[in-house]
Amino acid sequence: MSNTTVYRKKWSNWSGTVNAAPEEIVYPSTIEDVASIVLACSNEGKYIRVVGSGHSFSAVAASDQVLMSLDNMQGIVSVNRGEHTATVWAGTKLKLLGELLYAKGLAQVNLGDIDVQSIAGAISTGTHGTGKRLGSISTQVVALTLVNGLGEIIECTEESHPQLFKALQISLGSLGIIVQVKLKLKPSYLLGYESMRMQLDKCLPQMSQLAEENRHFEMYWFPYANTCQVKIMNEVNFSTPETPIRDYFNEHIMENSLFGALSALCKVMPSLTKTVSRVSASSIPVTTKAAYSHKIYATNRMVRFNEMEYNVPAEAMEDVIRDMRKAMDKQNFHVHFPVECRYVASDNIWLSPSYERDSAYIAIHMYRGMPYEQYFNAMEEIFLHYDGRPHWGKMHSLNGTQLKKLYPRWDDFIDIQSKMDPQRILLSPYMQQLLHS
Repeated sequence: MSNTTVYRKKWSNWSGTVNAAPEEIVYPSTIEDVASIVLACSNEGKYIRVVGSGHSFSAVAASDQVLMSLDNMQGIVSVNRGEHTATVWAGTKLKLLGELLYAKGLAQVNLGDIDVQSIAGAISTGTHGTGKRLGSISTQVVALTLVNGLGEIIECTEESHPQLFKALQISLGSLGIIVQVKLKLKPSYLLGYESMRMQLDKCLPQMSQLAEENRHFEMYWFPYANTCQVKIMNEVNFSTPETPIRDYFNEHIMENSLFGALSALCKVMPSLTKTVSRVSASSIPVTTKAAYSHKIYATNRMVRFNEMEYNVPAEAMEDVIRDMRKAMDKQNFHVHFPVECRYVASDNIWLSPSYERDSAYIAIHMYRGMPYEQYFNAMEEIFLHYDGRPHWGKMHSLNGTQLKKLYPRWDDFIDIQSKMDPQRILLSPYMQQLLHS
């Protein structure tokens, strides 16, 4: 189908819980290649999905027919320093993008704590960082170029296609294959980072204030432990000397190697999870550092896990956490991974979990290979009680009928999806269930 095609190769996501055996994996190098592949799929009646780094925990990227990777379409297309924008190829990985933009004196306004995703994958699933006044990565997008399900190449902005643009900012790859992204950026900036320990019961009432007083605030609390980790970041005008030995000890030995070994032990002896959770909480690093933003945001994640994340109204964060703790104490889940809590600003993107509400995101994790269903189901029930909306790239149990009730512009999105992809060649069986059940 393209100048680079791999046949009958198995594919799995990062955590290993989503597996597929695509008939073809294609690697286009140009926009014309993408359009040609889409037209071929249309003629052959095959569906196609696009994969970035496979970092979604749901089956949103999986395909047993045609799977497309944009790994050959990376880098910066153009930069406008006057308006602080850059157009980039959709397959560009966030880590590479940060380095390329820094070389141009620019940086993304905000990022999450993982930088292995492609920029198109990140915006298509609503990837976010933390910051009470900062939106998801999708809110940084000012223009998109895509190939829709008809093989048409469309350049889209909010001014040229106002309805389509709002649908495209988070589209799950169901409206077309995004090939280029234009981002609103800011001049390169330094961030000061601080990690500290707090007693959870003291932290909960202060969360909103901490989020208000800092550019970035996030909190990790460990099940069955009284200590939590608070991370804050703010713009500064200085950098600190690199400390490779300390960073290696904290990030590789404590947070990855040691935690990985303890996690493997918990898999064999689940009864140890409470102890490991408490030991991990007591070992939270207390540290500070400052560097350019693209070097500060990301955390190296070597210990693999499964994840569910829900968005709830910001004001519900404390109540949700208290209900989660009660459920954990009552049902005695074997879990030792921390719960990640962040804030994100409201936006007007149709399928954004933060649509028209200031939001809190709460993420739960389970070590890969350990049973997660009972734990995730119980926590999901709590999230839904508080009008929760699932992160599109994380595990959840909802289908289109249930999701429709959570998104005021759902029908508008489905209408555009039907027009952009009338043959539904961009929809796998999973995506059919997600959008149309």
